[in-house]
Amino acid sequence: MKKLIAGVALAAFSLLAHALQPYVTGDKVQGGDLKAAMTAAEQKLTAAGFTVIGRHMPPGLPQHGSIIVTEPDFSAALTQVGGAAVVGLPIRVGVKADGTVSYQNLEYWQRAYLRGNYGKAEAAVKATSGKLQQALGAGKPFGGEVKPEDLPTYRYMAGMERFDDKSELKAYANFDEAVKTIRDNLAKGVAKTAKVYEVVLTDKKLAVFGVATNDPEDGEGWWAKKIGPDHVAALPWEIFVVDNKAYALYARFRTALGWPDLGMFQFMGIMSHPDSNQSMMAKVAGGTYSAQAGN
Repeated sequence: MKKLIAGVALAAFSLLAHALQPYVTGDKVQGGDLKAAMTAAEQKLTAAGFTVIGRHMPPGLPQHGSIIVTEPDFSAALTQVGGAAVVGLPIRVGVKADGTVSYQNLEYWQRAYLRGNYGKAEAAVKATSGKLQQALGAGKPFGGEVKPEDLPTYRYMAGMERFDDKSELKAYANFDEAVKTIRDNLAKGVAKTAKVYEVVLTDKKLAVFGVATNDPEDGEGWWAKKIGPDHVAALPWEIFVVDNKAYALYARFRTALGWPDLGMFQFMGIMSHPDSNQSMMAKVAGGTYSAQAGN
């Protein structure tokens, strides 16, 4: 009987140990000033072969920022997968004013984004994760546990959205029109947004834009502050283009993926966020969003 109990306990521990978390804690850099801390982290990243494509300091979160980078082999692997895989091409690193550094656990995010195609990019995911660890340190993972096998079909709870649900924003005549519309609207600050980064792969008809949501009532400075700004490596949001269509992952999926340990009462506290966020993304794309219709 004791052997049976021990076996069950070991199996349970094994399952728990195998669970993935969305972020990894890095080594601290010199703190005291957010911009200086971000610069110190950027220097580590560029020295390791990453290219910085954006810097994000969300209004309302004065102690938190994120650095967005790309890595050549990682980008090539996701481009080869194609389609919606472009959403995961930018890599996010979180920085706090006190020098705390965190970064995305790429296996966690890419299992959710690539889903059935994860195996095609697994080698690049592991290699790039190793480069992040060497550049920034490999501390404890954090953010909430999800089993790897659950990530391809992840949703917060029954009835909520998965990766593809409610994600299409607008269809255009062609890829060039899609990119121009999004680029122009971000430059204008439509819906109180701003561009953080862009990656445009014209030959593949793929693009992804980082979108700062600066609205004080509906933007990330409001909702992310309420549920946990230490998950800043989840930000900013993104709009991505595949061929002639623009998409943005729906917030009940995208937010839950970045905050999988979110309590139900916390989620209820930002219940306006999913639809208000999708409305902002739709306006940037030059379209409209109806919460009832979902497009």
